[in-house]
Amino acid sequence: SVKKSPRTQRIGSFLNAPLIEAHYPRLNNFTFIVTDSPIVNFSSAVTFFFTAMEFIAEQGKHAHSGSSTLILPALSIGNVGQLAVDLLVASIKAERVGYLDTPFVLPCVGNDAYGPVPNGELALPLEAYDSSSNAMSLIQQRSPVVKGRMIEFAKCVADYVAASGKKKVVVLSSLDFGRWQRVDMSSGLQMHYLSTTNSDGTDDYCEQLGWKRLQEYNPTQKAWKYLSTLAEGNAVPEDILPFEGELEEEEYYYPSLPFAALFSCLKAKGLKVTCLLCYCSEGDNIPDAFHLAEAACKLLGLNPSNFHGNNDKWVIPCSWKTLYGPPADVSLF
Repeated sequence: SVKKSPRTQRIGSFLNAPLIEAHYPRLNNFTFIVTDSPIVNFSSAVTFFFTAMEFIAEQGKHAHSGSSTLILPALSIGNVGQLAVDLLVASIKAERVGYLDTPFVLPCVGNDAYGPVPNGELALPLEAYDSSSNAMSLIQQRSPVVKGRMIEFAKCVADYVAASGKKKVVVLSSLDFGRWQRVDMSSGLQMHYLSTTNSDGTDDYCEQLGWKRLQEYNPTQKAWKYLSTLAEGNAVPEDILPFEGELEEEEYYYPSLPFAALFSCLKAKGLKVTCLLCYCSEGDNIPDAFHLAEAACKLLGLNPSNFHGNNDKWVIPCSWKTLYGPPADVSLF
């Protein structure tokens, strides 16, 4: 097969770029793999691979270039990161400015998550929000990444974030409480973090806030080195390949999580990244979402007391009213 990139370049004797462009107008986001076989049909002749994440602005809106900070979730147990982003979007009254298009996230559609009455505005898998008053952007992810495509997705996110001029990224996610090795609940719910400030993942400001660096992060361990090499797009040396059975389960569990892929790919782009992580279990994860959102505000110097919401300070998203379905039928009891 021959790899060709320019969208106007003739691709084989049986297909040409104008013909394909007529059917696929977004060829600037594709790479072509063209077979040399003279007997092929259209679907097998060309395989398309997205090489970029596309921002699609809502009509009459645009992303604010002055927003230097980005908050986004990494999907995990209890969907705590997504709930926390919901809470932040509603509370700071962030404006939805568009959507992000990528083939690496499963499609989904729903009603507006924040309006008091569903008015036909659709919620899609990846939504972009801006808060110009806080110089902050947010991305909400509403469906999971296609299985086996997490690294590709994280690279697309990192490319988009770097190209949009962001300097600081905060990733919100959760960890399985059952894997917490050294449980310490003496000071209530404990926040963990991972930062690019220092090579060992530590950050002095996060330590001052009383948070603990994720103990399982070890940049010299094979699984983390392998992830970092993939994120940087380098060839993987054989001596860091994590062969099956060679690593303990705990050693590859954390590097295999979505937050780790986002952290590594964003770090490879030279961005300042802080992952905020809380341990939780499946169930009613609304308290965990408050905890994570409050941590994000502390990190960024926001005061939730200024939000003037319906819960002393926070604005509860309208969609949370049906988060766990309707009340139980009292006739059952």
